Amino acid sequence: MREWDQLVENHLRVCATRGLVECVVLARRRELDRWGNWLKRKRPKPKVPEIGAELILEYIRGRTHFHSKATVASLMSHMRCMGEFLVQEGVWEQNPLRWIRSPKLDPRRILPRRIKKDELSKLFECAAKIQDPHRRSRSLTILVLLYSTGMRRGELARLSLSDWNAKECSIRIDSQKVNLERILPVPSVVARYLEEYLPIRQNRLLQEGTNDQEAFFVGKFGRRLRGDDISNIIRRLSKAADIPLVTLHQFRHSCASDLLEEGVGVPEVQRVLGHASLVTTTRYTHIADPYRRKAVSLHPINSILSSPTPAQGESYADVS
Repeated sequence: MREWDQLVENHLRVCATRGLVECVVLARRRELDRWGNWLKRKRPKPKVPEIGAELILEYIRGRTHFHSKATVASLMSHMRCMGEFLVQEGVWEQNPLRWIRSPKLDPRRILPRRIKKDELSKLFECAAKIQDPHRRSRSLTILVLLYSTGMRRGELARLSLSDWNAKECSIRIDSQKVNLERILPVPSVVARYLEEYLPIRQNRLLQEGTNDQEAFFVGKFGRRLRGDDISNIIRRLSKAADIPLVTLHQFRHSCASDLLEEGVGVPEVQRVLGHASLVTTTRYTHIADPYRRKAVSLHPINSILSSPTPAQGESYADVS
């Protein structure tokens, strides 16, 4: 099965050349390595051209046992792409995975969990109490950006000094997930936090030796903060605030939901979040829809029940 390992490497190289995000390529590698290890344990050991639909279905049944639809759909996507590559390379005559259906996913199947307003206040209060000036200003700025822009974790980690335009109060966000770059205007209060952080950041870089001048958020030894570093900051703040664990993506959910509650239209929220499809944004209307709330307020039952209630022992018919 050495041929399999080489084919996987070639496929992943093609994926990287096409511009797939690094995390997607790594996830695909994990799944294909798992598939390859399963094939290597089969007796007799099959050759790559001999892998057929029956063998594929046997692997899928065992691999997807007790897993969610989203996990199964992701697995099928990785395997199907590998099958298409094998057809292009002439290893397979046809790709059996084309006819194996993936589970249908509804983006509205799970309601996003937003952060409550009192929990947000506690996070800001805990960040403001941090003794170290750089860590305090950095934590507050991260919280402000996450909530005001709905950035993804990778987008925040890749943020550089050149992405911030102080003159126009706008920030450029590089979204590798959907290969879209967007420029968002930020409120003046957010701009103030960003501007206050920059000189403190510069002082820290001078102390540490300035290893990464371009990174917006820096950590120990002046290095760019990674996604895991930012997650750890939020995790520590959640623990200090004594609230349920808050993840970075919940800030994104909260940003979208709160904007919709304030009456911002779905297309505008889509542009703020950088969703490739409007369908993805519409799932937030299930937890924050001011138009639906207004419609319910116009229901006739409001006027019926607002009239004086009948005395005990009387009915509405007696009163009339």
